[in-house]
Amino acid sequence: MAKLYFYYSSMNAGKSTILLQSSYNYQEMGMKTMLFTAALDDRYGDPRISSRIGLEAEANLYGRDDDLFAQIRAQHEAEVIACVLVDEAQFLTRAQVDQLTDVADYLSIPVIAYGLRTDFQGELFPGSERLLAIADEMREVKTICRCGKKATMVLRLDESGKAVRDGEQVVIGGNNRYVSACRAHWKEQMAD
Repeated sequence: MAKLYFYYSSMNAGKSTILLQSSYNYQEMGMKTMLFTAALDDRYGDPRISSRIGLEAEANLYGRDDDLFAQIRAQHEAEVIACVLVDEAQFLTRAQVDQLTDVADYLSIPVIAYGLRTDFQGELFPGSERLLAIADEMREVKTICRCGKKATMVLRLDESGKAVRDGEQVVIGGNNRYVSACRAHWKEQMAD
């Protein structure tokens, strides 16, 4: 039975690297994968998934109105898909997460989604909330805070390196805008 997996973490834990390695493992065995990433994350220009250590692969972009089940089914009918891998899964809608369960349940294709659990204010992203509620299996990808403890939170930084406390939930950025922190250092930075 195929399953929906959710790999979650804070920023810079290596989620995209793990996704790309998983895809490579399937392809090395002669199996086709289908990769997705959020259209709203346009930092890399082309539709691709890129990791900080230099790995990258072409990907399909998804937007809020896209029917992922229909896209995957059409591709699967043309060429058998062994696994679907989704990067930036926090940006999925509730309906899209449910579509991914349909991919696992009705097309018998495993789906592995990778994303942030919470935003810079410690609130769940809608896609992550639904994945935490409905995924068959969840795994935390660990990274560390500057103090060496496990980082579970994300800090959004302004131009001077100070923590941002308010604002829109989604502001695209990388290491220059976000850092991972343990809960104690997150609280400290958010209180300053």
